[in-house]
Amino acid sequence: MPPIPKVSFEDTLGKYVLPSLCIGCGSCVAVCPFNCLEYIRSKPALVKECQSCGICAKTCPKYHLSMPALEHMVFGRRRNDGEDFGICRRLVIAQTRDESIRKVCQDGGIATSLLVHALGDEIIDGAILSGVNENEPLKAVPKLAMTTEQIVACAGTRYTYSPNMLGLREAIQKERKSLAFVGTPCQIHAVRRLQAVPLRKYTTALGFTVGVFCSECFTHDGLVNQLMKGRLGVNPREVEKVNIKGRLIITTRSGEDKEIPLREAKRHACSCVLSCSDFSAELADISVGGLGLDGWTFTIVRTEKGEELFRGAQAKGIIRARSISEEEGAFDLLVRLSRKKRENASKRNL
Repeated sequence: MPPIPKVSFEDTLGKYVLPSLCIGCGSCVAVCPFNCLEYIRSKPALVKECQSCGICAKTCPKYHLSMPALEHMVFGRRRNDGEDFGICRRLVIAQTRDESIRKVCQDGGIATSLLVHALGDEIIDGAILSGVNENEPLKAVPKLAMTTEQIVACAGTRYTYSPNMLGLREAIQKERKSLAFVGTPCQIHAVRRLQAVPLRKYTTALGFTVGVFCSECFTHDGLVNQLMKGRLGVNPREVEKVNIKGRLIITTRSGEDKEIPLREAKRHACSCVLSCSDFSAELADISVGGLGLDGWTFTIVRTEKGEELFRGAQAKGIIRARSISEEEGAFDLLVRLSRKKRENASKRNL
């Protein structure tokens, strides 16, 4: 990773990232040692004089990011030309065996099951993930889960952005010693940049990362107010689940499914995805996503740490797995979406 000069927030992120490339991950807010930044309206804001330490720029996933350098740090090598969705050790289709998780999970419940397994085996003493704001229905917020019940309560996918890096700050403040971090590709980039610096105050406690596939996320106003309430007439407090399977599917607590064409929903996508080239969280230990599967999770095991975690959960009967050869369509979709997101970002970042 090339050295970054110790310059101010205004000269780096404020000047080059914030106007058009900021994804709102909150990493700069989380790591600022002088508390100069606050997270306001989904963006970092300078609230007192910057001390020009340069740490915010070193950890920002959009400022001078070098994927090859981070790949070498995580995997010991750069990706090859044919590795469209990043470096990996194996691919499987997986599903939880835990009925309590299956009732509330998004697809196959693998992320939740891995966290529950890790907590039960004392591999971790906390997990950073996204949950739901109790006062604003369907608004995603970062959560620090320290019990099985708290982990399961956060199962499922949120389609509004959650700045999970702020959850990392909370976990360190609460002196957690071994953490799992679950996040979108851009948030996994931020975690790896912390490790590359390294900022040991934050990274020493990071046990493993789980990345979630991400094509886009939506603004809370667009998804909830304009699409659900305005377009469908659905009370957001009555929504049981939101899913994307070629279209946006809203499932109500009464069991009714209402659908919106994905093309229409995309009008309310957050602009942050336009500059992101990573669909499948290519720097995570394990990456997971639905890819159109019903009740199963497409799982990419990327690192030795991820392999050990997955095999441990499998050996204990917490999860089951089958070959991806049974779901060739899902594999093809993974390749296609990975290429598409990279191509779109390259045009945006020229």
